[in-house]
Amino acid sequence: MSEEFKRQLQDYAEGKLKGSEKEQLEKELNKMEAYQTYLNEFIGNDEDPRQLREGSAPIFAEASLLRRSKWKARLQTALTAIGIVILISLVSVVLTGLYYGLGNRAAIYQDVISSAIALTRPNLSISGSSNSNAFFTMDYKGTLRKKIGSTESSIGDFHLSFLLGWPGVEQTTWRNETSSSSAYLFQIPKAKQTSTQNSEWIKLDKLPEGSVSEIFVSLDRMYATNELLKLLESKNMDPVWFAAYTDQEMKHGNDESVMSPVGFPFFPIWHADDMKVTSHTEQKTGWFSKIVTTGSSSPGLETYGDGEVREQNFLDTLHLLQKHPSISKQLAPWLQLDAAVQYIDTHGVKLYGVVLTGPTKELLKLKEESWVSSIRIGEVRFWNWIDR
Repeated sequence: MSEEFKRQLQDYAEGKLKGSEKEQLEKELNKMEAYQTYLNEFIGNDEDPRQLREGSAPIFAEASLLRRSKWKARLQTALTAIGIVILISLVSVVLTGLYYGLGNRAAIYQDVISSAIALTRPNLSISGSSNSNAFFTMDYKGTLRKKIGSTESSIGDFHLSFLLGWPGVEQTTWRNETSSSSAYLFQIPKAKQTSTQNSEWIKLDKLPEGSVSEIFVSLDRMYATNELLKLLESKNMDPVWFAAYTDQEMKHGNDESVMSPVGFPFFPIWHADDMKVTSHTEQKTGWFSKIVTTGSSSPGLETYGDGEVREQNFLDTLHLLQKHPSISKQLAPWLQLDAAVQYIDTHGVKLYGVVLTGPTKELLKLKEESWVSSIRIGEVRFWNWIDR
């Protein structure tokens, strides 16, 4: 074996050979490996090839060295490829964090998700958080809650993935069948139904006194928010959600049942623009880093008043959903958002339904109220009520 060939083998083992010189040496190594395979087959497996002839041992030692060198080079190439993949992943994590962090994009998406759920799913709210991953993906995970009586209960788990700001398919897991019920919720205003026409009153009457219930109340006509709040002020029950008319309510046959209502919760959905900054402190932690602490408060609100403020918040939330149609369409595909906003902007907010919760026997008293057209019973729980 020449000194030049030995030098090339040493450089190859150390990964120094490049380009055509490396390719040429690998061709020679492949030939030698083929020669060795042929020789092994020729002498058979039962004999020790090193005893074939004097001076044969060094040949096989060199072949073994070549094989080790070749596998070392392959391992080095594989490790280099793995390193590149890891580096790309780390870079993508940083870029993904910047993408969803710049302009407070992640927080805005969370606001849009909670707003879409609160406006299109009566008596439902969500609390959750988002987490950016790699390759411009983000996951939002939250817990769906419903108020029944004086307690807010967790009724489902929600998950929505994003890729470059585009939402994927919603994944919701309900914890009981009642929460995912698709039966009608309200009816558009009409004359009051008698107990024989609405069997829900009979069901409500049969429920035990030591229970709290959720009911969907259809009104006898359209009401302004303040007007409806005044009717509820003296009742031993809580309003949790109001159904607003948009002129696109989905009808069920001739029964005029609203399958997919639009409305707003009793407690407004305050957004970043609504909040008033009450405190702001900065603490420097390094040359280029600092901790910023900000305190803020939402606008004050009269419990059974400020209808104009509530209605304006409803419109502001609808306008927010308009700015993010991809998320809104994913969470409420049936909602003609532009048409709904245009109608409410023109005609104002008019309510035709309300979700109430409280002691079952207190809710039963609504049967005698002239402004109540009909009801539908939602979920029922054991007593957890705090009298007002």
